[in-house]
Amino acid sequence: MKRRSVILGMSGGVDSSVAAILLVEQGYDVYGVTLQVWEEETSQPETTRRWQERGCCKVGLARHVANTLGIPHYVLDARMAFRQVVIDDFIQGYRRGTTPNPCIRCNERIKFGILYTLAQEWGVEFIATGHYARIVRTDEGTHQLLRGVDRKKDQSYFLYRLSADWFPRILFPLGALQKKEVWQRAASLGIPLEEWRESQEICFVSQGDYRQFLATQAPETQQPGPFVDQSGRQVGTHQGIAFYTPGQRRGLGLAAGTRLYVQEILPETNTVIVAEAQALNRLSCLVSDLVWAAPWSEDSHEIIQVKYRHAGPAVPATLTKESPEQVCVSFLEPQRALCPGQSAVFYQNDRVLGGGIIQRAPRQAESCSRPV
Repeated sequence: MKRRSVILGMSGGVDSSVAAILLVEQGYDVYGVTLQVWEEETSQPETTRRWQERGCCKVGLARHVANTLGIPHYVLDARMAFRQVVIDDFIQGYRRGTTPNPCIRCNERIKFGILYTLAQEWGVEFIATGHYARIVRTDEGTHQLLRGVDRKKDQSYFLYRLSADWFPRILFPLGALQKKEVWQRAASLGIPLEEWRESQEICFVSQGDYRQFLATQAPETQQPGPFVDQSGRQVGTHQGIAFYTPGQRRGLGLAAGTRLYVQEILPETNTVIVAEAQALNRLSCLVSDLVWAAPWSEDSHEIIQVKYRHAGPAVPATLTKESPEQVCVSFLEPQRALCPGQSAVFYQNDRVLGGGIIQRAPRQAESCSRPV
């Protein structure tokens, strides 16, 4: 019987490395592929530059794991596409006063797209990554995206924009595992655990935070403007709308008798509105640029769960169709600091229904239908 084949995206991290172990054990012909998406390769020997200093593309570590397991390993230069599709989108999002999620865009437009195209070109049956998520085949023969069993590590939020047409050819070997089990399996590779640190929230921001990245890569984002309170009174001067996000308290530099938070960003006037904590609560948000992973009926009024930031819980809400391209998410309880530009992902128990990009979060006295 012919062995099944799979292209595995290998970042050099512990998760994709253990995914390689599992796929080899399951009898697949595994082809390891590392996508170099950001940093320049160094000419320094690996003995003088630690693997973990290679940011998101720890090529040396991925190569070591492939050699240990006896599988072929390839490095593809995807820096130009990553710059155009992910980083430029990231910068433009902050310029517009929104809070983009580059990991979601990378999965949708770079990582899985490249691996899927390679599989077609090489005649390989499956693609795989080390994400904590699951794809299952239903009794009707369709495939559905589910949350990973380890809820603390579940990464389905980052995968909701994948094409459902790809699901039959995607494998997530870690989907049914707990993180502690992954660390136990990683020990067999004989690599010191300190060489494996968890991936950064934004892989290409290796020093400082995203504000430092923007100041370096897009200095034109440093355009001072007014901080105003809810009455419209100026209470200070900000550094540029790109450096703020709803719910932010630290780094405002405002001397006030109470704690103030970023409530809203108005790019058309280069204004940042600040308010006290209770003013951050919202009961709804308008979501567009929709992707559906499973059927949803606009006539359905059932309560689903919505996750509007990766680190937060999924909370109960209902969906109402506003237009063919937009839905209004109505939460059962007020939610704090919803950020335009972030994704709202819809769940029915463990199943991913779909999701989209938050366009705005109207104040509690307003409606999703109010024109922007």
